Amino acid sequence: MKIQVELTFPADLKDEPVLYNMGRNFKVIPNVLEASFSTEMGWTIITLEGEEAEINRLFDYLKTKNVTIERR
Repeated sequence: MKIQVELTFPADLKDEPVLYNMGRNFKVIPNVLEASFSTEMGWTIITLEGEEAEINRLFDYLKTKNVTIERR
């Protein structure tokens, strides 16, 4: 499965390597297409490739971090 999503990150995650952890802790391949980060918030448009169950597991994790997920 390959999907494109936009992720919006809250300010309190600015020092946490969320994108790195995606590839390390989940069986997905993230590919950053576009991104912008500041001290107040961040967003990125990425493609995710992997099994649907693993992508859903990643989404569950991101929701616990208050990351907004929008499928494109």
